[in-house]
Amino acid sequence: MAQGYVEFEFDLPAALLDSLVAEFAKMSSASLTHDHTGQVPDEQGVYQLLVGGQVVYVGKTDADSGLRGRLSKHAWTIQHRQNLRPEDVQFKCARVFVFTAMDLEKLLIRHYAQTADVWWNFSGFGSNDPGRNRDTTELKATGFDAVYPIDLDHPVDIQSEGGVSAAQVLDALRRELPFTLRAESDGSRGRRPHADLVTSIIPPFQTKPATTRQVLESVLGALPAGWQATALPGRIILYREDRDYTAGTVIGRS
Repeated sequence: MAQGYVEFEFDLPAALLDSLVAEFAKMSSASLTHDHTGQVPDEQGVYQLLVGGQVVYVGKTDADSGLRGRLSKHAWTIQHRQNLRPEDVQFKCARVFVFTAMDLEKLLIRHYAQTADVWWNFSGFGSNDPGRNRDTTELKATGFDAVYPIDLDHPVDIQSEGGVSAAQVLDALRRELPFTLRAESDGSRGRRPHADLVTSIIPPFQTKPATTRQVLESVLGALPAGWQATALPGRIILYREDRDYTAGTVIGRS
């Protein structure tokens, strides 16, 4: 090798990973509530979710979907769940001013998986509605929805004195629920509500505030015979059918 010459390769991914891990280690966490997530800048960065001090999820965002938006979405997702109090979930996040082509999320998952079980990353947490074709899929026993089922008996802020359609009630319920509520449409490309949902009028709720279960029971009570509401992993479906799902629980039938 020539005198006065050396070949040096800087391991940027490893250096950035070490710096981020050290920064997270000395940070204090905050509860994953909208009061706290609303104070986070909506910038690109990385974050982790913790339960009982244990890292359960690691993620990253870019400038188009910043930290505030992503954490706020997660704060909404953990609502209305059995076995999980929202105040028990904590977060730490860091804005990263320079993103390289490296996959920071994968590097962080790999690091924390050595000493912690970041199982929310592999459990379906935060997934979108998989659609009708996946409604019969078996429930993964260790998945997020299996460990923290949706809570049908959680109160929802829906005011109804009666005289409104089932479709309107379901729209109001969707806005309240932090998980998917899917109902049969009329089959059009625009996915308009089924005619039964438009013409069926819901009476006043007997209990105020009503729970998700009570709202659905009121809707079923007003629909023609043949409708069924089912609680599936992480979502509720309402269709004209009479069937059992291995990974679901029938809420009621009309």
